[in-house]
Amino acid sequence: MTAAARNLFTVLETTASEYPDRDGLFQPIPGVRKDATAIDGKYRSYTWPQFRDIAREIGVGLWELGVKRGDIVAIYSETRAEFYFADFGTFGIGAISAGLYTAISMEEQALNIRNSKPRAIIMENPKSMRGLKAALGDLHVETLWILMTGEENGTLTLDGLRARGRAALAADPQAFAKLNAQVRPEDPAILYLTSGATGAPKMGFVSHAAAVANVDMGPFVLPAGPEDRAIAFLPSAHIAQRVAMELLAVRQAFPIYFSESLARLPYELKTVKPTVLLAPPRVWERMYATIANEIRKRGGLSRRIFYSAVGAGARAFRLQQEGKPIPAWLQTSLKLFDGLVYSKIREKLGGELRIPISGAAPLGKDLADFFGSIGLPIIEGFGLTEAGITTLNPTKRPKSGSIGKMLPGIEAKTAEDGELLIKSPTLFSGYYNDEESTRAVLRDGWLYTGDIASVDDEGYWYITGRKKEIIVSSNGKKIYPSRVEDLFKGEPLINQMVLIGDKLPYVTAIFTVNAANAEVLDGITGRTLAEVAKAPAVRTQLQKAVQKANKQLPSFEQIRKFKVLEREFTIEAGEVTPTMKVRRTKVLENHRHTISEMYAGKDVD
Repeated sequence: MTAAARNLFTVLETTASEYPDRDGLFQPIPGVRKDATAIDGKYRSYTWPQFRDIAREIGVGLWELGVKRGDIVAIYSETRAEFYFADFGTFGIGAISAGLYTAISMEEQALNIRNSKPRAIIMENPKSMRGLKAALGDLHVETLWILMTGEENGTLTLDGLRARGRAALAADPQAFAKLNAQVRPEDPAILYLTSGATGAPKMGFVSHAAAVANVDMGPFVLPAGPEDRAIAFLPSAHIAQRVAMELLAVRQAFPIYFSESLARLPYELKTVKPTVLLAPPRVWERMYATIANEIRKRGGLSRRIFYSAVGAGARAFRLQQEGKPIPAWLQTSLKLFDGLVYSKIREKLGGELRIPISGAAPLGKDLADFFGSIGLPIIEGFGLTEAGITTLNPTKRPKSGSIGKMLPGIEAKTAEDGELLIKSPTLFSGYYNDEESTRAVLRDGWLYTGDIASVDDEGYWYITGRKKEIIVSSNGKKIYPSRVEDLFKGEPLINQMVLIGDKLPYVTAIFTVNAANAEVLDGITGRTLAEVAKAPAVRTQLQKAVQKANKQLPSFEQIRKFKVLEREFTIEAGEVTPTMKVRRTKVLENHRHTISEMYAGKDVD
């Protein structure tokens, strides 16, 4: 098959042919435990050919129900094997797969459904289906409903859909092949819902050609294959999970273990022992916070050994980033500290992790330096709905604070104002029913990303911030919030923060705190989040963190005042996206009064 004729389903077919006896997907069997703290390790495994055959059955089953090439199939589910089956079954017949974020309200889901008008909706369970039907009102009667798990009177199950597909394939063994042969590379394969972190969410089409081009770049930059293991837990509606842990996993045949839940993830890491792990910065931040809190509780000798180990590791990691050799004496120290400190931390992640990846949001440089110092340099990349995954740090020489180098075949440059522009075969086709917005970001073959970026002399790119988020103080100074906020990502007490100061005389901040991590402070144990936020010990600790950050900032970027909120930013309040990116505009709107207090009652726009 020529490269031009390939589509996403043929990528799966190739892997199934090359690895007929290899297991590709591992779905946890709920309720199987040794005890309350250890997973028994029971999974339902699927070989690559089984994955392919199930997807074929689903594809033909959908066709039998009237889903045609170009129709939209919405999938509401946590990340699990059945999502992958439904996804590839949809791809295979030329329909368009639209993953829905399970974290947003059913009212928002209903709005997305009304806007995208799917021919079919595949729901994870009866409860979620009833909730969405109620939110949709009368619209649902025009939609085909299918249940992944559980049963509901009158609703077709995924098993039932597969049975229809099997019957059709028994009658015509070439039924699926005929349908897949009609799929053109330029046909849309995926409809993504953008996060809406800096504006209203939009829906973007990605073609088979763009998605295949993206995963074809993988083998050049990510050395993962059939002998590896990865855990998938991010929402499949998000591009980082969809491309890296689904499409790329299929392309490079590295097995995926699905997480039963975020609560189980720490135990799954120890039992699955992944060699590849994609996690957002929030997960890496919480891992660091847990480690930092454990060290604070220990005696003086343990703390001194830990900090000495981190110091030695940081020096070695800095030399590695600079491409310089590590002196023999330092190598000796590293071997000692590996036995005493580094290996014990790595064991919390299973002990076999060799490719830790951070995606979905920027990772703080200090946080990256910490993990690099313990022998787990995090590989940060950069992607967006409109362009796919575009950069990745080299696994053998990542640079902290950088999003890495452009993937092969991707061109990049900056506009006069510093905006990152990208030209690539991975670019999206456009926004759904929104030509004006499409024309605004796609101009002369270049995607205007909205990110302010720079590149060093070795080709490593850096994101400074979003154009829409730049703070311009009342004296005209430009401040990039993400650059300041990154300085706080290694502080265990801080959960979330937003920098403030646009059109104002000085910079301020609002914080939310991690109540569990605050318990190491005097008098905090057993308090509610609201009580923790008001505690003098918490404010004192935050003041120290602010003073430490201010020492690294020019005077016009320094935080003059701050407030601690009595709750976290939430999806329900519209303050964070389903992937936990902060929606600054909504935060400022919801906490206008609190912010105004920091400016002596001055009204804050």
